[in-house]
Amino acid sequence: MIVEVWINVLQRDPRCTYVPKKCIAKYSASTVISESIGFAGGKHKTVRAMSGDGTEASASSEVQPKSITRAKNWSDEIENLYRFQTAGYRDEVEYKQVKQVDMVDRWPETGFVKKLQRKDNTFYYYNRKRECEDKEVHKVKVYAY
Repeated sequence: MIVEVWINVLQRDPRCTYVPKKCIAKYSASTVISESIGFAGGKHKTVRAMSGDGTEASASSEVQPKSITRAKNWSDEIENLYRFQTAGYRDEVEYKQVKQVDMVDRWPETGFVKKLQRKDNTFYYYNRKRECEDKEVHKVKVYAY
C-alpha cells in the first residue's frame, strides 16, 4: 500500500525556513506513525511509516551522524567546524543540505571558511586567520558519519 503524504509547509507554519513549499513523500507502508516539519528552532523534516512486515521505514532527506566527540586540539578541520557551529550548523554536510549549495566560500590562502549564511538568512563573515581560540576548542563537536 502506498501512502502519499503532502506537506504544504507555508500553510502549517510560516517559521519554516528550509523545507520546500510543497513536498511529496511516497512510502510503501500501511500506517503513517509520525510526521515532523523542519523549523528554524531545530526539528528536521521526517515522516515515519510502518511497512507491511512490521519494520519502521524512515524517509529523511538528511544524513544523520552516527557518533559525536569533542575536539581536544586545534587543527584546520576544527577551525572550519567551529565556524560552521557558530553559524548554527553541525558541519559542512548539514550546511550544504539546508542551504542547498554545492560549494562553501573559502579563503584561498588558508582554506578556512570565508562566509556562511545562517538559517535566518543573515551572513557570517570570517577572517583569513584562526578565529577558534584555544579556550574554545573543547566546545567544538566532531561528528562521524
